[in-house]
This record gives sequence, C-alpha cells and structure tokens, in this order.
Amino acid sequence: DAQNAFKVRLSIKTALGDNAYAWDANEEYLFKAMVAFALRRYSSKSTTQISNVLLCNVTDRVSFWFVVTDSSKNVTTVPGSEVEAAIRMNRNRINSAFLLSDKTLQFLKITSTLSPPVEPSTPVWLIVFGVVLCLIVAGIFFLVVAGIQQRKKKNKQSTERENLEEKGEVTVTVENGIPCETLDLKAGHINGVFATDDERFTSL
Repeated sequence: DAQNAFKVRLSIKTALGDNAYAWDANEEYLFKAMVAFALRRYSSKSTTQISNVLLCNVTDRVSFWFVVTDSSKNVTTVPGSEVEAAIRMNRNRINSAFLLSDKTLQFLKITSTLSPPVEPSTPVWLIVFGVVLCLIVAGIFFLVVAGIQQRKKKNKQSTERENLEEKGEVTVTVENGIPCETLDLKAGHINGVFATDDERFTSL
C-alpha cells in the first residue's frame, strides 16, 4: 500500500501447464530488469537501474508488490503515473519475457492495453475484387465453351442430314415437337386412302 507501488499477480501454471517454470531469484531479477527497461525506454533516460526496482511481499502463488525509486534521490519514488505509462507502453515486451499474457501477468492497478489489430498484408478490397474478377472470367469462359460446343453439334447434325439426303434415305424431321417423315421425292408417296377408293370403284 505504499505510495506509487503496484501489485503484480502471475499465473504461471495456468498459462504454461506442465512447462511452467519456478519463480525464483533469477525470475525476480528478470522482472526488475524489464521494469527498468520499460522506464528507460519510456523516459529516454538512462538513470533508472535494476537496483531502483524494489520487490516486497513475494508469495508462492506468485504475487508481490514493486516500487521504483528515483536514482537522484533514493528515498523518493518515481510517480505512479510515469510507471503506469511505461508499463502500458512496453506491456507486450514484458509479457513475452515471461511467456505470459495480460490475463496471466496482471498489474492490478494498471489496465491492460489491447494489442493493435493485425492487418492482412493484402487489403480486403483487393481480395474481394480478385474473387469477383475470377468469377466473371470463369463465367465468360463457360459461355464461350458452351457456344462452341453447341455450334459444333449443329454443324454435325446438318452434315449428317445432308449426307442422308444425298443417299436418298428417308429421314425423320421434327416440327413443332412432332416427328414427321420426309417425303422421298424420287420414289413418290402413295396415299393409302385414295388407293383403296380406286380399287373399290374402278373394278367391274
């Protein structure tokens, strides 16, 4: 509860499970170094040293308090607003050093900062434009291929019809959906109705 002091809570086992590391003097030294680094980077001054970061009330679970003293006056602490701004500015670097996140490495008085959204290397509008263009090209290609196939089919049918006509064979044509026999003009065609009438009335 000292002035300009901050409480930290770490959930190492929750974050790393079986790969969790033990919190010891080396980890405390790394934490002090990261806080000193954050302040030096924030204020662009080289006055803050690792020895200026003090830890107290360290528990096994792991939680502790820390405060940063001023190098020029060992009794005076660095203002809490400056420490908070430095931590927020370098939060991702501190999290990465301990393989943790904002949820598993908590500065209780310092609100977590949202990481900037990841922007895709290719703009979204360019992706949509590419998809639409591909669909248009595919549609045009399909129509061209279908037209060529239909034309080949018509040409083939007309060629077969011409061959049959040259051979004098009777073909069946379709008109209005009704199949009709094509007359063989060379041999003629006899109407059966008139043929029976002729046989009935001409015989004596």
